[in-house]
Amino acid sequence: MIPIKNVYYMLTYAFQVLNEQGYKNVATEKFENIADLYAAILIKGITIQLKRGLGKDSITRTETLSYLHGRIDFSESVKSRVMRNRRLVCTYDEISVNSYMNRIIKTTLSLLLRTDISKSRKKEIRKLMLFFGDIDLLEIHSINWKLHFNRNNQTYLMLISICHLVVTGFLQSTSEGVTRLMDFMDEQSMYHLYEKFILEYYRKEFPRISANSSYIQWQLDNEMREMLPIMQTDVMLTYGDKTLIIDAKYYSKTMREQFGVRTLNSNNLYQIFTYVKNKHVELLNQSHLVSGMLLYAKTDESIYPDYEYQMSGNKISVKTLDLNCDFLTTKAQLNQIIADHFGEIK
Repeated sequence: MIPIKNVYYMLTYAFQVLNEQGYKNVATEKFENIADLYAAILIKGITIQLKRGLGKDSITRTETLSYLHGRIDFSESVKSRVMRNRRLVCTYDEISVNSYMNRIIKTTLSLLLRTDISKSRKKEIRKLMLFFGDIDLLEIHSINWKLHFNRNNQTYLMLISICHLVVTGFLQSTSEGVTRLMDFMDEQSMYHLYEKFILEYYRKEFPRISANSSYIQWQLDNEMREMLPIMQTDVMLTYGDKTLIIDAKYYSKTMREQFGVRTLNSNNLYQIFTYVKNKHVELLNQSHLVSGMLLYAKTDESIYPDYEYQMSGNKISVKTLDLNCDFLTTKAQLNQIIADHFGEIK
C-alpha cells in the first residue's frame, strides 16, 4: 500500500496548485487515512475558492407565473390549463451558484461527513456546508465527470479532480444501503493519478525534456484509416534525437500466471511495441532513436518485472516504480530512468 504522504506528493505533481502558499500547511499534517487527506485538501481549496467567490452558471428554470418572465411555453401553458387562472408557464435563465461543479463539491462534502475522518475536519466541513445551502445534491452514481474547464472556472479543476477520487472510492452496499469508503482508492482512480503524476513529474523536474501525452499516427501503406483506434501515449519524452514512450500501468497484479509459469501482460506489451514501431517509422528519415517502457507500479508480489528487450531495432523495457518507500527514493527511480535513456541532463 502506498503511504498516505506519498499520495499527497503525487497529487502535488499532478496538480501544481497544491504547491502554492495556501496549501503549505497541508504538507505538514498527519493523516489517518486517504479520506482524511482528501478532506484536508478540499477544506483548504474550498476556503480559498469562497474568498474568490463561488462560481456561477446560467440555470434554465421553468415556472408557472402570474406575470411574463422570459419565454412563454405556450404548449405547456395550454396543456396544463393554467391560462384559465390567468397564469403562464414561463422559461427563463438566471445566474445561480447552483452550478454543476458546486453540486459535485457539496455532494462530496456530504459523503466525507460519513467517513472515518477526524472530528475537527468534520467540524470544518459542516461550517463550509453553510455556504452551500442553495446548492442541490447529486446522485453519486450518475455524476457526469466530463466537464469543460476554461479561464473562468480553472480554479475548480483540482477541486473537482479530488472530488472524483473521493466519489469513485465509495461503494454502495446493496444489503444495508449505506455508503462507505474503501480502505484505499479503487484501482481505476489510482491508475489515472499514477499516469498524471509521472507526466507532471517529468514536466516539472526536467524542463529541458519535452514531456507530453502525445498522439501517434498510424504509419500506413495506403490512405485507409477507417476504424483504426487512436494511439495516445501516457508519457512521451523527447530530448535531442531520442524519444522514450512510457506506458504507465497500475494494477494489483503485474504478471500473469498460468500452469505455474509467469509471463508479462501480452496486451500491454503489444501496445507499447505498436506505439514504438509506428513512432520509429514516422521518424525514419531523421537521425532518431525511439524506445518504449512499460512502467508498472510495484505491488507486493514476490516477483516483479525488471527486463530490457531489443525488438526489431528498438529497446523495449519493462520496469517497476516503488511507491511504497520514502518519496526521495521514488524520485531517484524516476530520475534514473532519465539517466538511462538520455544521459546526464542538467
